Amino acid sequence: MQAAPELTFLVEERRGAIDVFKTWVVRIPVVLVFLLIGITKFNNDPHGEWFKIFERIGFGQWFRYLTGAIQVTGAVLLLTRWTRTLGAAMLVCTMIGAMLVDIFVMHAIGFALAPMVLLCAVVATWFAGRE
Repeated sequence: MQAAPELTFLVEERRGAIDVFKTWVVRIPVVLVFLLIGITKFNNDPHGEWFKIFERIGFGQWFRYLTGAIQVTGAVLLLTRWTRTLGAAMLVCTMIGAMLVDIFVMHAIGFALAPMVLLCAVVATWFAGRE
């Protein structure tokens, strides 16, 4: 005689309030920083810092707008678990680009530290939000 198959139920593990709090404590500052950085790239002042940097890059000011749009979009996408990976990937790409610009265009290797720290923050935020 065969044994009856076992009936098992899938129990979903719920995260506690502390776990949710830790995830958002890391995520919100990163999102706000990238929203701020991205939005400032839309300033059309020809004497502004971003305007000068993107002139020096040599692709034209459209590239400044594209970079700002990618950063704002990436920051917003970082907010939900369904789009978190795409948002993190977008932000990581902009920070790698910023490091390359600091090193090869601006010839300021030390300035590459800031985008590297932001890149690490994005990666940490992505890891913290994984379930």
